[in-house]
Amino acid sequence: MRKTDRVKLLAAALVATGALTAAIPQAPAQAAAKEQFFPVMVYRTGAYAPNGTPWANGYVDYLKLINARDGGIGGVKIAYEECEFGYATDRGVECYERLKGKGVTGGTAFQPLSTGVTFALTDKTSTDKIPLVTAGYGLSASADGRVFKYNFILGGSYWTAADVLVQHVGNKEGGLDKLKGKTIALIYHDSPYGKEPIPLLQERSKMHGFKLLLLPVTHPGVEQKATWLQVRQQRPDYVFLWGWGVMNSTAIKEAVATGYPREKMFGVWWSAAEPDVLPVGDGAKGYSGLNFLAGAGHSGKVHQDIFKFLHDKGQGTGPKEEVGSVLYNRGMVSAMYAVEGVRRAQLAYGKKPLTGEQVRWGLENLAIDNARIKAIGFEGYMTPTSTSCADHMGAHSARVQTWDGSKWVYSSEVIEADMQIIKPLITAAAAKYAAEKKVPVRDCAKDSGS
Repeated sequence: MRKTDRVKLLAAALVATGALTAAIPQAPAQAAAKEQFFPVMVYRTGAYAPNGTPWANGYVDYLKLINARDGGIGGVKIAYEECEFGYATDRGVECYERLKGKGVTGGTAFQPLSTGVTFALTDKTSTDKIPLVTAGYGLSASADGRVFKYNFILGGSYWTAADVLVQHVGNKEGGLDKLKGKTIALIYHDSPYGKEPIPLLQERSKMHGFKLLLLPVTHPGVEQKATWLQVRQQRPDYVFLWGWGVMNSTAIKEAVATGYPREKMFGVWWSAAEPDVLPVGDGAKGYSGLNFLAGAGHSGKVHQDIFKFLHDKGQGTGPKEEVGSVLYNRGMVSAMYAVEGVRRAQLAYGKKPLTGEQVRWGLENLAIDNARIKAIGFEGYMTPTSTSCADHMGAHSARVQTWDGSKWVYSSEVIEADMQIIKPLITAAAAKYAAEKKVPVRDCAKDSGS
């Protein structure tokens, strides 16, 4: 198949997925006695479905693959049930309450793919002793496992993302000192998600002397005329896009209409996937964004297995052409984190259905090095992740990728976020949270994590 044909098929698949997924068969809701139950929160409907759906398909396909290829996790089969919440926080909380007690041991871990739902569930999951895995989203302060015992912001936070972007544009200018007097505009989803990077950008602004222009966009982001009028008037040197769903493609279309160069636009990793650029056509060429955890492409061993064990047998969750897209791959990695958390916990608690509290131990003791990445088939598609009592993030690097008109290509080396800047922000924010919520701060020297 020619590259252009594959791009067209992928575009069609992304548009059609919302209609297709209504017919997707679900795993039995009730887990059998020897099954590990995975609650799956999704939004295949609503304004954010074009982005939420491929992530959900990748997530579910990986769970299916573990059963079909491996016979489960350590011989324990996976059962799962989806709950559709349409990216609405109240409905997300309802999904949590509905699924948390299912299965013989309750929910393994929740991954809502929503910072708003993460905010709403943080206290609940801690009380219920169920891990809340937020790979690359959620509360940046939750990287501090001493305070956020049940939160796992694996792979990176919005503070690490913002830091990498500042470093990247600094490199383009010839050094971070060259940002003095420049203007960086943050066009962000006016929600907890969009506001998360602001503290880090404000800190970097003070350090390097650039002006930070904050431009919020109201949900769902289809109306941005006023925002881009300010861009036209103030002409920032760079635009950082912190959007989701239709907001992203709308922003790029407005940049085209405004005459703002796409080469000066850089999105967070949730603003740099196929649904963000395909609707814009040729106008998206040159637009860049971050990638972490999983890049685009389907040449990995895990992809070969997805085709062999699922799609070639008619068992895939979504369209075959979607496999290897950015969000599909990221959904697989997110599911892999939960699976590896269970696998790790089995070393301590045995190969049997585990409780959320036991899985929490596994997630806090992840040791996914390059050898493990190769063993599970993700070589070239993710970075090593190692967690501890104090560190619930485990990785903090990203690369910049650029849309060349038909595919994403990397346009930077791996950039490590500067944790010397970020760690004090994490510690201060976590301490504030602990004081406000009266959460005990664990002593990691004494707490083995069990």
